[in-house]
Amino acid sequence: MARLAAIDIGSNAIRLRIVDVDAPELDAGAESGADPAPLSAPEGTIAAVAEALAQDGGAPASLPGTPRFRPFREVCAERVPVRLGHDVFTRGRIEPSMIAQAADALRRFRTTMDAVKVDRYRAVATSACREAKNSDVFVERAAREAGVHVEVIEGVEEARLVQVAVRQRLNLAGRTAVLIDIGGGSTELTLLRGDTALYSRSLPVGTVRMIEAFLEGGGRIDHVREQLLDEYVQRVAHEPLRELLEAAEGGVDLVVATGGNIETLADLCPMPLAFPESRAIELRGMNKLVDVLCALTNEERSQRFGLRPDRADTIVPAAKILSALSAALGRPDILAPGVGLKEGVLVDLATEHFVPRDFSVEARSVTDACIRLGRRYHFDEAHGRQVARFAGRLFDDLVRLHGLEPRDRILLLASALLHDVGDFVRYEGHHKHSYYIIANSDLMGLTPEERELVANVARYHRKSPPSLDHENFRALSREQRAKVKMMASVLRLADALDREHRSVVSSVGARIDGSTLWLDVEGAEERALEEWTVRAKSGMLREALGLEVKFADPVVLRSAPPPSVR
Repeated sequence: MARLAAIDIGSNAIRLRIVDVDAPELDAGAESGADPAPLSAPEGTIAAVAEALAQDGGAPASLPGTPRFRPFREVCAERVPVRLGHDVFTRGRIEPSMIAQAADALRRFRTTMDAVKVDRYRAVATSACREAKNSDVFVERAAREAGVHVEVIEGVEEARLVQVAVRQRLNLAGRTAVLIDIGGGSTELTLLRGDTALYSRSLPVGTVRMIEAFLEGGGRIDHVREQLLDEYVQRVAHEPLRELLEAAEGGVDLVVATGGNIETLADLCPMPLAFPESRAIELRGMNKLVDVLCALTNEERSQRFGLRPDRADTIVPAAKILSALSAALGRPDILAPGVGLKEGVLVDLATEHFVPRDFSVEARSVTDACIRLGRRYHFDEAHGRQVARFAGRLFDDLVRLHGLEPRDRILLLASALLHDVGDFVRYEGHHKHSYYIIANSDLMGLTPEERELVANVARYHRKSPPSLDHENFRALSREQRAKVKMMASVLRLADALDREHRSVVSSVGARIDGSTLWLDVEGAEERALEEWTVRAKSGMLREALGLEVKFADPVVLRSAPPPSVR
């Protein structure tokens, strides 16, 4: 058993949840690779999903290889209504009074965690801290005054954690689902097909953000302001929804919504269906409820529906966001599984505690994200995959020398897949364009620091080596610079082996003999160009490891080499 804690530092409140977790199991269905229960209800509606879950006795099946935890046993749950997002979305800074309140809440949480002897915890801060120019002040005070390490996570990581929680609760195998997580400052939109995220986007639309823009004062919401809410959501969500629906191809089976306001809406306008592991919201009923809520002040909503003051003012913006997104997706009903960011954090912690780290699963997740990004920019996928294969093999054969970690192998593969993505902008200087695209894109499975490393490695797959004259390289730590140099030197060799993007070389292996790195190359007989390119691009590896790179079966150059190296 492990005692775990999750702290969710949102724009509207700070929450603590402490649970006891037992070692996980794999469902028989997961172990056997059995298909999920078939959908028999018409048109793949939520009712069909409920029916399938009911056939499983109310226990959703795991996806193959996914740890299935028994229900968490509640130890403690606390919520402090600190609106960190107040003024952030209009002025860009967290108010000092809000920082003080948040630090005080975290001090209380720290005392609670110590009292019940928590084994491990994770505290994550979302959109308010992401956008605030002074979020570092809050993070420093949290560490100094409360002894709590706060991690400001990106929208893509927030979406991943919600996805983890939902997959633990619901059987999504074989189904296409859209996850909508509505927070105070942002809404995370994720398209899932089974256990694969096909699309993820963090939208700058949230309940607190909308209140500060349109609803200050707490009074009734007239038709004009209600229309402003609708138009604002539609404008922000239009392009992401278009991209999501394109990625969905065959359509969406169900919409799953998470967040505190979603749970309240599920209580106020539930669908008249029995769900074993979840509840549902009827879109039509919710829209009728919104009409009623708009005609009331915040105080009147609290009195009539028993809402907390900090829920009474956020419930309408949340419903407006959910209504607009669900209508655009063509779904009349929304599944509300009762989990969210905190639960995703807890599942992650439990997995880390009980399950040996599986780098192959991590690699698959990052690879999928890179392929999706590459396709968005029409990259040469075959070449990227080939270079990634070569880079992985060279990494493995040089493991005794390069001193890199298993996680670094995943970063190298990501760099290899995307090293030429900058071709989309322009071939000339495309390595620099690759850096920009990678550094400024969401890549699920990578931290911001890791994404910067990947971008730097891709940046140096050609032309000049890393230099402190380059701002992107100078901004890295000394350890990070060393990693970039080593990984970029391997990437250069891997890229050289597919110089013409024609898979002339089918496989490669590396062995060391004294001061020489011999490449055992298989493939077509005529590979003189590849050999020449390897020699031309091996300077960084020679400098890093002191090895001269040679083909084990040298090929005599039959013509002069080209004037430049790709």
